[in-house]
Formats: sequence, structure tokens, C-alpha cells
Amino acid sequence: MDEMEEELKCPVCGSFFREPLILPCSHNLCQACARNILVQTPEAESPQSRRASGSADYDYLDLDKMSLYSEADSGYGSYGGFASAPTTPCQKSPNGVRVFPPAVPPPPHLPPAAAAASALAPVPRNSCLTCPLCHRSLILDERGLRGFPKNRVLEGVIDRYQQSKAAALRCQLCEKAPKEATVMCEQCDVFYCDPCRLRCHPPRGPLAKHRLLPPAQGRVSRRLSPRKISTCTDHELENHSMYCVQCKSPVCYQCLEEGKHASHEVKALGAMWKLHKSQLSQALNGLSDRAKEAKEFLVQLRNMVQQIQENSVEFEACLVAQCDALIDALNRRKAQLLSRVNKEHEHKLKVVRDQISHCTVKLRQTTGLMEYCLEVIKENDPSGFLQISDALIRRVHVTEDQWGKGTLSPRMTTDFDLNLDSAPLLQSIHQLDFVQMKVPTAPILQLEECCTHNNSATLSWKQPPLSTVQVDGYILELDDGNGGQFREVYVGKETMCTVDGLHFNSTYSARVKAFNKTGVSPYSKTLLLQTSEDSDPEEHALTFPVPLERLQLRRSNPFSSTLNLQNSFPGRSYFELRSSAHQMSLHSSLQSLNSAVAWFSFDPGTAHSDIIFSNDNLTVTCNSYDDRVVLGKTGFSKGLHYWELSIDRYDNHPDPAFGVARVDVLKDVMLGKDDKAWAMYVDNNRSWFMHNNSHTNRTEGGITKGATVGVLLDLTRRTLTFSINEDQQGPVAFENLEGVFFPAVSLNRNVQVTLHTGLPVPDFYHSRGTMQ
Repeated sequence: MDEMEEELKCPVCGSFFREPLILPCSHNLCQACARNILVQTPEAESPQSRRASGSADYDYLDLDKMSLYSEADSGYGSYGGFASAPTTPCQKSPNGVRVFPPAVPPPPHLPPAAAAASALAPVPRNSCLTCPLCHRSLILDERGLRGFPKNRVLEGVIDRYQQSKAAALRCQLCEKAPKEATVMCEQCDVFYCDPCRLRCHPPRGPLAKHRLLPPAQGRVSRRLSPRKISTCTDHELENHSMYCVQCKSPVCYQCLEEGKHASHEVKALGAMWKLHKSQLSQALNGLSDRAKEAKEFLVQLRNMVQQIQENSVEFEACLVAQCDALIDALNRRKAQLLSRVNKEHEHKLKVVRDQISHCTVKLRQTTGLMEYCLEVIKENDPSGFLQISDALIRRVHVTEDQWGKGTLSPRMTTDFDLNLDSAPLLQSIHQLDFVQMKVPTAPILQLEECCTHNNSATLSWKQPPLSTVQVDGYILELDDGNGGQFREVYVGKETMCTVDGLHFNSTYSARVKAFNKTGVSPYSKTLLLQTSEDSDPEEHALTFPVPLERLQLRRSNPFSSTLNLQNSFPGRSYFELRSSAHQMSLHSSLQSLNSAVAWFSFDPGTAHSDIIFSNDNLTVTCNSYDDRVVLGKTGFSKGLHYWELSIDRYDNHPDPAFGVARVDVLKDVMLGKDDKAWAMYVDNNRSWFMHNNSHTNRTEGGITKGATVGVLLDLTRRTLTFSINEDQQGPVAFENLEGVFFPAVSLNRNVQVTLHTGLPVPDFYHSRGTMQ
């Protein structure tokens, strides 16, 4: 019950409550302490003046609007400018709570009877009381402190606590070290030593009639004394008989007769007593579970301390053994390395011990509140219990919320991720330093971010949670789509990679591993990805891992091709690197054995910033008068591919260009101006082919609004051909094409086009193939 003691002490005097009063804010104060911190207020703010101005019944809860003191104050509380309330600096109580001192210090060591008489004396008019805990200001009415109900339940809890704690009864009036009590006054209910009895309780006058008992007998009589019955604060001769639900306070029969609570819901005192006891018990059950978890968590933290100690000893032993095996030149370096280990040791211990200390304090407070609440539940005084039950229920819920998610999790691991490498030569001893003790752990594929789209796949991964091992980079591997050997497709520090140009309707296996200076981690779980085979334009993300099994990520329109990963350029990787703000992309140089039909859209990630997208990235225009380039999302290295672009808007006879390009083509000039693009640009009358700023094959016939431009890329014959309105435009435009090509368009603000993909090869090309 030691944790409960702080609940039983006055925030002003720091001692156990004596005749505690319940303030409207649900906090408690000793009656004498409440009188000591009264402050006189201006006449204009008195309750009488409020009534004179037409105010209705006095409501203590409205006094928050007239607060004289708050936590934002600079430490002083006063009514500046009023002679009746001079500026009074704020002080701190023994509990560290800021309070207002009395204007006139009370005389020391008053006899209890005299102190009681002083406490009941009328308070000055227009007095204000500020709660030292929540700083809510309360203006007293003509009843003064008698308007606040007394907390009989708290008195009973304090009596039981003191009886359980007091091994030897001590004088209650000694200033410093209390002496052992010799008598107890039955009327004053105070224990005295001989010096204090002669000074404060002389055997003359009215005090001569008081009955003095031995301390032990006085304790028994105090325990057997009848409990004071709580009476109404408005009608001191009436006992509480009902409970007002709106006011949340017990009331007497006369209160109901006078009509103050006429429109309020009133319930039987006994029924509400049982209801609030049940609510408090239920709230304590939840808080008890939190306290149990906190105790288990403390055990876990203490075990971590032991484990850290053991790991530290073991680590130091290994370090010393290694250093002792070296020549004498290593001894100076050995001391430095031990210092680093000790610092790591102390850091881990400090973090864990700080967490233990913090959790212990919170648990102590929680246990104290629980014990106090359990003692309150034992009370048989319904009205006294109901006066404090609401506040206790709220405190229990607030304390339970403080043990929220994350509070009971360790802030430090027990491992020491250090190791001593003793391999360097003796001439490199001055460079001797710790290296990581472990190789990285296997990365985890983030399935919610992995997806396929057409013939490209995006993979994302991360390090396992709580992993403290440094990672220098990652290696992503894919097979060839036919269950062949894995090949490295990316090596670097990024944790996201997009592989473009994969085979349609194929299943690929992917895995990733991490590396650092110590070594290479194990592989992640193998993930199987299937590229498109129907026309569904939406991307599908993985929802759960299915390692070493067929896992379909995306289904699009069917394709007839079967592709194999091969090197397209001697001496070069079969992937080309493309970087953007959010991901690293790799474009494979893939070979096709048969023709394929591709479904794709324009790519906002690689387009010029002036390009405007709509219609699910199938329609594009531009907000600039200069030509800007936009590429398709899919790259082609082999096979026969055909797509069309319909002219939705064509104003002022511009020269849009259509064709194919490398991924690193210039985006701010007309398509074909550099050596990375092969294009046909056309106006309303004629067209030209252009590559590396070379114009060839002027052909009559242009475009208008509603026209259709076709692009046919035959990477089997390595040719590029164009058509307008399904008729071939000029001869074969370009030959001997080799590498990875992306569909491309350049246009300005006078043109808007829409992309159409997944189309069959036009008849004129079949006819030409038959003739050849």
C-alpha cells in the first residue's frame, strides 16, 4: 500500500488530509489549507454583484471562465490594480504544487479546537480559491468553505492506512522529528508528547474537561468511533437521500422540496451507489490488466539487463583473447577498442535502465491508484462514495490509456553488432577497428508494392524490422522466364526496381540478397511473377507471399509470343539502366521467337513536364508551343508490333512527329532531332522521315483532325514503317534497327492524340510480305 500514500496527501501542506473538502473540480484540499490559500477578489466579481445583475443560480463549473490563474502564467497570481488584493507571488507546496500563500501567516501550533474554530470562522467576502492541481479558480458564495462537501470516504481510507502503518504512535504537533506520543485527547482526536501537551493542551479552562487516554487505548477508541454521516452542504441537518444525475451529486429531501433540482433526473442513492461501484470495478479490471502487463514487461527488461551483462562479458573476453594473441604493438590499440565496447555497453544499459525507471514510476503510480480505488470501494457510505466516484473512474481510464501501444516495447536490443578482425598485417595495426559481427539478414520482399504491368515487373524490398546490421547494397536476380538460371539484373543501394521488356504471358522467378563488407546475406523468398495475357489495364499488387509456387500478379490480353532472355550486345549487360525520382528501372534487351501484340500506354514518369495526360494516360497534349516528347511504357527488342495514334485536335498546321526512340532521347526537341529517335513528322500536306536531324523521303499526303497515323515496328526484319489512314506513307522509313525501342511522339499545344494498342498488323504489310 506504499504506492497509495501520495493519493492521501494534501497538495498544499504535503501531509495527510485533515477534514478534506471536495472542490467542484473533484480534487481535495484540507479545510485549513483551503482557508490559507483564499484570495480576496474585487467587489465587481462577487456572487452578490452577479445576482444583482440578473444572474441565476450560482454554478461552480462556470467559474472556469473567470480563472485568475493558469499554467501559462509567469508564476504570479494577483488582481493587479486592486488595493484589496495586492500582488502575491506564487510558492510551491512540499509536493511541488504551485499555491498562493495566505495573506497573513496563521499562528503556529494552534490547539486543535482553536484550529477548528478558525477553520469554521466566516471567510472574507468576495473570496476566491484556486485549485493548486488544475488551477481552476472558484469564487465562494456566502456559505464560504461550508459550501464544499467533506470527503468522508477519504478520511476513512486515511484512518485505515495510518493504523496499518503506525508501529509506534508519534506526536502530531512536533515540528521536526516527532517524539513518541504519551497521551491522546479523545475530544481533540490528537496524539501529544509531554512537551506539546503542556504547550498546546494545558489542563485548565475548557481543555480541563477533555479526556486524555494512553496512545494505545486512543488508537482503539479512534478505530471504534462511529463514522460521521455525510450531510447536505445546503442543509446541514439533513442527510443525503437521493442522487441528482445532472448535478452528479447526492442531495437531501429538502433540496428536492425547495425545487432546486425539480427539473433534474433524480435516482435512489443506494442504486447509484451500487452502479458507480460496479463501473469503478470494471474500470479497475482493465487497469489491472495493464499493470500485469507492465510487471511482465519489467521482468523482460530486467532479463535484458542480465543478457546485456552476459553478452558484454563474453564479448570482452573474446576481444581480450584476440588482442593478447597479437604482438606488443597491439596493446595500446586494445585499450581503445575496449573503451568503445564499454561505451556501447553503457549506452545499452542506460537506455534499458532509463526505460525501467520510467516504467517503474508509472507502475507505482498505477498501483497506488488501484489500491486507493480498492479502498474506496470498501466504503459503505453511498453519498461519500458518489462524491468522488466519477473523478476516480475518469482517472482510472486516463491511467489505462497511458499504458497504450508502444509503451511496453523495449527500446534497445541486447546484441552487440561488433566484431574484431585480426587478419590485417602488423604494419596495419594502427588502422585496426571494429567491423560488423554479422552479414546482413535476408531482405524481405514488400509484396504490397510488387506488381506487374504488361511486360514489366516492379519489385520492392526492405531490411527486416529491428535489423541493425549495415547494408552496402542489394543484388536483384531474375530467371529467364522458362525456369532457367538466375541472372543479376540490378546491383545498388535502391530498394525498388522495375524490369521492363519482359516476355508477355510468361512466369519469372525473382529474388534479392543484401551485402556488406563482411559478406552476402541469404536470398529472400523466391517470388514468381506472371506478365500480361489479357487486356485488363489495371495493375495488381501482391497480397501475400507464395514462395516457389506459381503466383499470378496480372492478367491482360492474350499474346502468342514466348520470349527468352539473351544478350543482345556483345560485351554489354542485357539490361539498360533508367533512373527516376522514385525508382530504378532496368530495360532488358530481349529476343523474340514469334510476333507479339503489346498493350501499353504513355509513360508520365519519362515524359517532358509540359506533356498533359488524360484518358488513363492514353491521350496526350502539351501546354507549350515548342515540341515535347513522350514515350510509351513498354520497350521492344524483338518481334512485330503495330500501334496507331488518332488525331483528336489539329490547329494551325503544326508538325507532330511519330516513331520510336531510346529511353534517353532528348525530350525538349522534335522527335528525330538526335540520334536516339527514328520518326516521321507530318503537316497537313506532306511528311518526312527524320533521324539525327537528317530529313529524307518527302511524301505527299498529310493529316487533319480525325486522321490516324500507324507505326509498324518489325524487329525481326529490323524495319520501321508508317501509315496514314491505313495506307502506307512512303517507302520503308528505316532499316537495320537493333536494340530496345519505345513508342514515341512529339507534339505541341496545337495537337492532341490518342494511343491505340494491341492492334493486328495492317493488310498492306501482309501484302508486301507475300510479294517479297
